Amino acid sequence: MTDSATDPIDPTVTSDAQLGDAQASDAAEDAMSPDDVMSPDAAQREISDLRDKHLRLAAEFDNFRRRAVKERQEAGWRAQGELVRGLLDVLDDITRFASVDPSTLDSKTVVDGIQLVEKKLHKSLAGHGFEVIDATGKPFDPALHEAVSTAPAASPEEDGLVAVCFQAGYVINGHVLRPARVVVKQWNGN
Repeated sequence: MTDSATDPIDPTVTSDAQLGDAQASDAAEDAMSPDDVMSPDAAQREISDLRDKHLRLAAEFDNFRRRAVKERQEAGWRAQGELVRGLLDVLDDITRFASVDPSTLDSKTVVDGIQLVEKKLHKSLAGHGFEVIDATGKPFDPALHEAVSTAPAASPEEDGLVAVCFQAGYVINGHVLRPARVVVKQWNGN
């Protein structure tokens, strides 16, 4: 006697797997009703709505991008304006100093006047985060200093220290505008 569930010859006998597949497809057909199928007009309307949403979103993003660029530019202009406003007093002092009759001044007065203007300029710039890099006698730092030459060090402790600053360096809000150009001491072991 043969097992009727596994008999390959009898076409009326189906396996459990075939029954499971048939039941699953019947369930899928039952789940999809005629109302779930979109008409071509409804599909076209949905495509048109999605296209419209996409175009509006793209236009909104483009407007946002333009607004952001404009706001960045305006912020930069405001910052520049604040910096220049702080320099106006110094500019006024230089203008007054330049209009003085040279025959009435001695060289010490000229030097003193220039030093006062320089101090006022540094004070004004310091209010905007501007600093002068003070390098002499400090360890060489390649992030702040540019070595233009070396000089012999008198002892091993002086190795790597800045001997002379040829040109001052400047930092604004932690960013190096220009490194200080320096001579660095180097110990040769003698």
